[in-house]
Amino acid sequence: MKPAAFDYVVPRTVREAVDALGAGRDARILAGGQSLVLEMRLQRVRPELVVDINRVPELDHMSVDDGTLRVGALIRHASFERERAVPGPLGTLFSRAVVNVAHPPIRSRGTLVGSLAWAHPAAEWCALAIALDAGIEVHGAGGPREIAARDYFLGPFLTSRTPDELITAVRFPLLADDTGVGFVEHRRTHFCFAQVAVAATLTAPDGVITEARIGLVNCADRPVRARAAEQALIGAEITPPAGRRVPGDHPFARAGRVAAEQDAAPLPEPYADVEYRRQAVAVLVGRTLCEAARDRLSRTGTSQGGHR
Repeated sequence: MKPAAFDYVVPRTVREAVDALGAGRDARILAGGQSLVLEMRLQRVRPELVVDINRVPELDHMSVDDGTLRVGALIRHASFERERAVPGPLGTLFSRAVVNVAHPPIRSRGTLVGSLAWAHPAAEWCALAIALDAGIEVHGAGGPREIAARDYFLGPFLTSRTPDELITAVRFPLLADDTGVGFVEHRRTHFCFAQVAVAATLTAPDGVITEARIGLVNCADRPVRARAAEQALIGAEITPPAGRRVPGDHPFARAGRVAAEQDAAPLPEPYADVEYRRQAVAVLVGRTLCEAARDRLSRTGTSQGGHR
């Protein structure tokens, strides 16, 4: 099938892009196009106008300033495959998450910001944005504004960004050097979307958890911050179990059950009913917390347990 007819413009500045979006037509933004082009080819999306932002140089920039990572709209997924592309534990978390995004050809063209714009419930970057309290910078006819990630995602492919607004960048706070990070994903096959994935960070200055952040992928109609599970971890020791299995009475296993029962709202899928998906949430949260705990211990020079 071929896409329906559409007009095509290539702006050179953010202002030109915003003007095109605000011209009163059904317009879509093209950066990597890894989701948009497929939907257009299947004619599930039929825009009147495609605005190609790949010639806007100010969007192709990533920087660190005042404890914040700012990722421009044209920064590709593949940019984060090297752990040192981003300073500290945030770079480790990004490098562990990004290898789960599709496969190398997609990662070479698709963008982090494009993933946020598309807002697929199974997108890894969306859950990371929620878990890390990211700020999403948009620019429209009324000028620039920033939307907190917690207020941005409204449902599947639905966000609080208006049709005439362009996402120019996303801002992530850097993580402290002694923060442990983990990311674990479960999917039916290598080329499928995640059935469940979990991102986690743990802060434990004296071996006792004082802060936890948990983001759930494809566990509701939008990315989920597992706040009840996070709260259940406060005051627990960060020591992970010695083996791969997480005992049922371990704080990480208990947090997994809380996430499955109180935070997640999974929908049934053809190969996974709700009960199965809740069990997957419980198991993966426990495993991800173990990975984050071991990562934190390795950063502080302490060796306990084995790596996943």
